[in-house]
Amino acid sequence: MSKLLFLHTHHHLTPKIHIKSFSSILTHTVSLSPLQSTHSTFQSLRRTLSSVRAFDDSSSDANSQQQKQQEDFHQDDNKGGKSTDSHYPSGEFEFQKFDAWKSFSVKLRMLIAYPWERVRKGSVLKMTLRGQISDQLKSRFSSGLCLPKICENFIKAAYDPRVSGIYLHIESLNCGWGKVEEIRRHIMDFKKSGKFIIGYVPACGEKEYYLACACEELYAPPSAYFSLYGLTVQASFLGGVLEKVGVEPQVQRIGKYKSAGDQFTRKTMSEENCEMLTALLDNIYENWLDKVSSTKGKKREDVEKFINEGVYKVERLKEEGLLTNILYDDEVISLLKERLGVKKDENLHIVDYRKYSGVRNWTLGLTGGKEQIAVIRASGSISRVRSPLSLPGSGIIGEQLIEKIRSVRESKKYKAVIIRIDSPGGDALASDLMWREIRLLAQSKPVVASMSDVAASGGYYMAMAAQTIIAENLTLTGSIGVVTGKFNLGKLYEKIGFNKEIISRGRYAELLAAEQRPFRSDEAELFAKSAQNAYKQFRDKAAFSRSMTVDNMEKVAQGRVWAGKDAASQGLVDAIGGFSRAIAIAKQQASIPRDRQVTLVEVSKQSPSLPEILSGVGKSIAGVDRTLKELLQELTFSNGVQARMDGILFQRLEGVSYANPILGLIKDYLSSF
Repeated sequence: MSKLLFLHTHHHLTPKIHIKSFSSILTHTVSLSPLQSTHSTFQSLRRTLSSVRAFDDSSSDANSQQQKQQEDFHQDDNKGGKSTDSHYPSGEFEFQKFDAWKSFSVKLRMLIAYPWERVRKGSVLKMTLRGQISDQLKSRFSSGLCLPKICENFIKAAYDPRVSGIYLHIESLNCGWGKVEEIRRHIMDFKKSGKFIIGYVPACGEKEYYLACACEELYAPPSAYFSLYGLTVQASFLGGVLEKVGVEPQVQRIGKYKSAGDQFTRKTMSEENCEMLTALLDNIYENWLDKVSSTKGKKREDVEKFINEGVYKVERLKEEGLLTNILYDDEVISLLKERLGVKKDENLHIVDYRKYSGVRNWTLGLTGGKEQIAVIRASGSISRVRSPLSLPGSGIIGEQLIEKIRSVRESKKYKAVIIRIDSPGGDALASDLMWREIRLLAQSKPVVASMSDVAASGGYYMAMAAQTIIAENLTLTGSIGVVTGKFNLGKLYEKIGFNKEIISRGRYAELLAAEQRPFRSDEAELFAKSAQNAYKQFRDKAAFSRSMTVDNMEKVAQGRVWAGKDAASQGLVDAIGGFSRAIAIAKQQASIPRDRQVTLVEVSKQSPSLPEILSGVGKSIAGVDRTLKELLQELTFSNGVQARMDGILFQRLEGVSYANPILGLIKDYLSSF
């Protein structure tokens, strides 16, 4: 387990139901045609629609089920469909300078620090934010960026007397707005230390500029790629393609906003889906305009006008005050040398992200107090058991997370628990089992759910078990609904001369096995009832968990995805904020004084695998291992492996055989386009 400091702040028939949400791809430019994505995901899509998993119990009477549950679980009076944001501490960061004794203590610790923790005085911390940013804490040998380390480095650099400032390179990011908001908050907090933070953007879109504009100064090369043109959301539909090849999707979508499955059954966007996506896009766009305009001291209308002019020349950004100056990287380095009094013929001392991540909080005198708060991180798609080929940290494995939850519950050393969630959902049974364990955990100690980019469907299922839910303004939240179905391949089989015959016993034995024909009327009725039952259980447990009536929960459920701030107004979220606010609330609920330091214990930290260790030694050698594993996952029908297509997540579920040669032929056919 890893310990981190938190500085004191103010603050059968057993069909398979698949609880998934779309994990929105809301970007300024997306080019993905249906046919381009179809050949790589077709088999995964069929698995999603031909599999359903019901919850582990059923009930015909929602009210009696709630009454029974209330005998087991306590209610939280602060919910009931209203946002209670003002009742909670803000968790705002306050920089406090060390006194003389503390400064002397830190200097002594630096003298006896490990060799890899040595940093020259007057150094500049250089961090390059690019590509994917994981919410899961990575091991020392893992490559790539992770949000916990990025945020921790900002805090350490603020207090480290050896670090004069930060030089932040920001390039194309592949993460959600929740993580971007968290990083932006830490940029603003770092500035309270009085040290400089300079941004550099060689390639910049809306998301990158949202971060960069928070820096004290911002530079870009003359040839920088700027594409501040606005935001779009796109949806692709395969209904016409499947119709031509003789494939009939038979989908049960419970919840009028539940858009997963629309790609197969529709040729255009539904009104409900359009309404939902428009609301999400408006939230993101308005938030972007508000934050950028306030940060740069401009009117919101002027920033929007600038966007609508379609500016692509870097010079215009400088003229409008959106850029400090146009300089190459070496020129910015020269500027930093001049600021720090470094001679031209001498090198600027720079420490990079990876090296600085190895500096312990202890070395900087940032150790925590006696009280401990456990942090359990749950990132990725949800599956119940691990596949033999699953990559470490590739998703949420229900049985493993449950073990950690139980260990925390049984331990007396933790005063409170934070469940950090970044998940679009997955297996319904796994979600329900984890919900139960989190509810039991909440009976023994305060539990706060902190949501990152997305906590929808199965991800929200986990969050709603906590006493308090915290989300960012733009966290994708809710999606309380289910979708399931199968493909009828009868016409396709007829076209290509393929035949399949089944011998069965039992009236409904062929329900999921007979893809060569459509459902019989009695099968369709049973299939629909099973999906409806799963939805009712999800909705009713959400109502119970949030202290809402079933009728009120139904109004905000229906598979709808909400932005975090809208979810708060609807009673699905208690407070808006990031991880620091979650800690402040956990301290409050555990009766820990606001100004007392606590120690965060990461109980879900990854253990380094052999490929990760080798990758740290020789990336060029071991990097092949990860690539081969990913290829094998695409070719093997393993649990919990997902395919992403146009913002919708689909997952291969356990327990069903998909070794159908016809699907392979279809995949090859579509891939030839």
